[in-house]
Amino acid sequence: MTSSSLPLHSQHQRNYHDNRFVYPVLSRRSKGVSIGINLNPDKICNFDCIYCQVDRREESETRFVEFDQLLAELDHMLNFVISGEIYQDEKFSSVPEDLRRLNDLAFSGDGEPTTYRNFDKIVKDVADLKKKYRADQVKMVLITNASMFHRKSTQNALKVLDKNQGEIWAKLDAGTEDYFKKIDRTKIRFQQILDNISLVATQRPIVIQSLFMLVNQEPPDAAEIDAYCMRLNEIISAGGQIKLVQVYTIARQTAEDYVASLHTEQVDEIAWKVKEKTRLTTEVYYGNAD
Repeated sequence: MTSSSLPLHSQHQRNYHDNRFVYPVLSRRSKGVSIGINLNPDKICNFDCIYCQVDRREESETRFVEFDQLLAELDHMLNFVISGEIYQDEKFSSVPEDLRRLNDLAFSGDGEPTTYRNFDKIVKDVADLKKKYRADQVKMVLITNASMFHRKSTQNALKVLDKNQGEIWAKLDAGTEDYFKKIDRTKIRFQQILDNISLVATQRPIVIQSLFMLVNQEPPDAAEIDAYCMRLNEIISAGGQIKLVQVYTIARQTAEDYVASLHTEQVDEIAWKVKEKTRLTTEVYYGNAD
């Protein structure tokens, strides 16, 4: 198990200077600099997670993705980071030497990226830009709630990721339907998410990202974590490949004030149980409670 914490890890603003769609962050899970690509500037998402930092009660100034503008911003940002010029910026000047590396281009942002209508096209164009900079060591990461894996456009995009150092981080925050609805607040059935994760995991190894937290000062109970471990084992039994489970907690300000970060020992307890019951490789990332 590994962990890391730096003040910059809690700063994931979706805008950077004059950019509207592309932003750099120091990512605790990427262990370096990640360039975020926001395909949901309108803040619309098919989940409404209680721990999300995006306040969906406020309207966004940017309503639509301007395709050419996004690619121009990414082109500039790739040069900005790869050249090292970013570390002359006051915000990134304190980044330690061992983290001064571009780890990935991450499809993330203010909503679920795979709901973007032309998701397969944008993934291909981003891959082409990465090739332009000969950045073969840089991953392309899809951070997703797994709700749209069954769509043809998403399947096409995943095939592009497979050929371009792609990695899929699929959200799984619960073991039961009731807890899933409580945390992720969506009309999508929990079983649909589980089926989608199994589908994609049988096609290539994936990462499971699981955020646990205090809800009204209460952590998830033991039965919920046991059920969560059972869901992971069911994916494996169905032929799925899980190369890593990320167990983490809240590190940034959330839109809902009744959720809070777990303490270090609570995160460790969940991670220990996951490792014990599933035998999967597990990493932990702590929050802001300690």
